[in-house]
Amino acid sequence: MRFRQYHTVGHKKWDFDPAFFLTTLSTTDPSHMNGNEILRIVDAIHRDKAIDADVVFEGIEQAILSAARKHFSEEEQLEVRIDRETGEPSLICDGRALEPELLGDLLGRISAQTAKQVMIQKIREAERDTLYEEYLDLRSQLISGQVTRVDRGTVIVALGKVEAILPRSEQIKKESFRTGDRVRAIVLDVRKAGSRVRVILSRTHPDFVRRLFEQEIPEVHERVIEVRSIAREAGNRSKVAVSCSDTTIDCVGACVGVRGARIRGIVEELAGERIDIVRWNDSLTILVPNALQPAEVEDVILCPMLGKVIVLVREDQLSLAIGKFGQNVRLASKLVGWDINVMTQAQLDGQLDKSIEAFCVIPEVTPELAENLVSQGFFTFDDLSVIEPDQLSEIGGLSEEDCDKIIEYADSESRRMEEEERLAAEQRKLAGPDAGKVRTETVPPAGEVEGAAATGE
Repeated sequence: MRFRQYHTVGHKKWDFDPAFFLTTLSTTDPSHMNGNEILRIVDAIHRDKAIDADVVFEGIEQAILSAARKHFSEEEQLEVRIDRETGEPSLICDGRALEPELLGDLLGRISAQTAKQVMIQKIREAERDTLYEEYLDLRSQLISGQVTRVDRGTVIVALGKVEAILPRSEQIKKESFRTGDRVRAIVLDVRKAGSRVRVILSRTHPDFVRRLFEQEIPEVHERVIEVRSIAREAGNRSKVAVSCSDTTIDCVGACVGVRGARIRGIVEELAGERIDIVRWNDSLTILVPNALQPAEVEDVILCPMLGKVIVLVREDQLSLAIGKFGQNVRLASKLVGWDINVMTQAQLDGQLDKSIEAFCVIPEVTPELAENLVSQGFFTFDDLSVIEPDQLSEIGGLSEEDCDKIIEYADSESRRMEEEERLAAEQRKLAGPDAGKVRTETVPPAGEVEGAAATGE
């Protein structure tokens, strides 16, 4: 068996001489062709490229069949079979096996180039599928590679068998890479691209933080401490909620380490990104205040119908709870999975009065119903427009027709107010940034900071 060895970046490949392969099949004794050579080809490709032997057999069969068709009419039905045990090929024409002498003569005359093209295509497809399955199993896992080049902000990373790409959108802000740098990231996606496999990496996904915790903190790796939830704004700040099955272990302290030794390595990998480690609790009334740290929370009011939480804080804690550009409350909302409204008691009282007054204008809504709606967390027409009719009926004891009227009115008012706000924003934009400016507010008005869509972005 004659092989040609050649090298590519990071790994070794093998190729075989198709002309020699066909010559081998066409032995001097056509009545007894050497199937051992075929078995050697299959075994070599199977071991070197980790391709299933049946796939290689099929590729050889397809190569012989493709080349043999040139010597038969289109009406004739051809089939090539290779014995998986002996490696002996056979050609079946219209249901009848070709004589070994004729097959040997045919194999001596068919185009080696045709067989080569079919064979290479089949092997490449099989190799691509093998790599695809391999890296698909690594999705969301941490992987390390070397930067081979940077093209317009996109970083090309050699992983050994394939080259992966780290798009600009998946890079942490302000970080840069040069050729030869080692880079760690998670496998975000794996796609088939022709005969190749395209691997997409990410350093901004929350799972990147999760994998770093598993690598840097032994208790997390051993599942003694569990990372329950992660909320992240890559390059700026992350909140990580952890819990521990062993009550004798301080899960937060274990993640921070002595004098911050453990968390320091993670922060450095994340280009200085701030990480808040939060103690997880299954009770929202405990978890939400933990998530809003370092702010101090006075009370937590749950609004299950809207998936919303109202958090009451003192006046001096309001700015801290909301955070710069609403970041703290936004990350806390993502961490717990509920929208969070942060306000003072005075703001809540004013919002309740304002909402009750607005809802009383709606036909079929009595003052008692308006108070009940507000007590459930429905503060705006937009909130009311998404209520289910059966929920509204349960709260107010209304008929289905009345519920539909209320929801339709709320939806109409919500769209009207949204259009008014849009027009006002356009007018302010046309008037310039300083037009009508009287004072600067550092804290958004009550009710405008709501979960992941908090103001300030």
